[in-house]
Amino acid sequence: MRFRQPRLSLLLPVGALLLCSACLSLAPYAAIRREVPPERFVTVGRQLVYVEQAGAGSPVVLLHGFGASSYAWRRVIPELARSFHVVALDLSGFGYTERPTAPERYTRAGQEALILGVLDALGIARAQLVGHSYGGGLALYLAARHPERVSSLVLIDSSAPTFANDRRSRFGSLRPVAALGLRLLLRPAAVQKSLAHAFYDAKLATPELAGEYLRRLAIEGVGDAYRGLTVPVRDDYGVDLAKIGRPALVVWGAEDRLIRVEDGRAAAAVLGARFEVMEKTGHAPMEERPDELLRLVTPFLREHAGNR
Repeated sequence: MRFRQPRLSLLLPVGALLLCSACLSLAPYAAIRREVPPERFVTVGRQLVYVEQAGAGSPVVLLHGFGASSYAWRRVIPELARSFHVVALDLSGFGYTERPTAPERYTRAGQEALILGVLDALGIARAQLVGHSYGGGLALYLAARHPERVSSLVLIDSSAPTFANDRRSRFGSLRPVAALGLRLLLRPAAVQKSLAHAFYDAKLATPELAGEYLRRLAIEGVGDAYRGLTVPVRDDYGVDLAKIGRPALVVWGAEDRLIRVEDGRAAAAVLGARFEVMEKTGHAPMEERPDELLRLVTPFLREHAGNR
């Protein structure tokens, strides 16, 4: 048993945002650098990575979902920062992180290298990882390969560790197919509809929220990001949940329509994790019910702060 994958049909509106510069009014990356305070960038290799930091104490690293960014954590960062050194980064292809041209930078190993590079740059030897959806799958992958860097895991409506590979498709990466999808999906209303489907309370998916998500994707380099996230790669590293061996808390929205709560419960049992269900919540608890999420997550993080 493992974490199931989000249904791809529900991810297409978000995935399409990563596609074609000709169909979007893209923000030049130079403009992003002018607008964003320079202290929010960390250099990993030659790539600029956007990182938000707050608070002091034991480090907690937040990994966002597919199509999202560190912006998705804005409603929980202030409270977590009262107890921890919170680090929220934008993964390659998302948010304000620079989009590299090399496809391998968007693989699981590429995202892992980015996360570890940020930790090294910040002098963090070991951290608690909090991952949502795609970010949860990456957290599991990293914990399996580098257990010495992970003290505990919080997985929120997590994808499987294989999701980053399973979603890849040569057909989907064909430019004519992509262009057709873009004409239908690259509209603020389409992004709003996608968010509404992910939420239990569709009213929370406002035009303003959709605009913020879109703004952090419509940045120079989305073509490279799409190819890197879509073209099939050879990567057969398997993650055995039963062998992760780290304290874990799994939190799930009872009304998640992308990944069923039953699948999360079964995978948590294999992982040996505590499992919590949030009622009247969809796929994004940090957006819909941040206070309740914090009530579940904060005590666990405090309990395992400083684990060796």
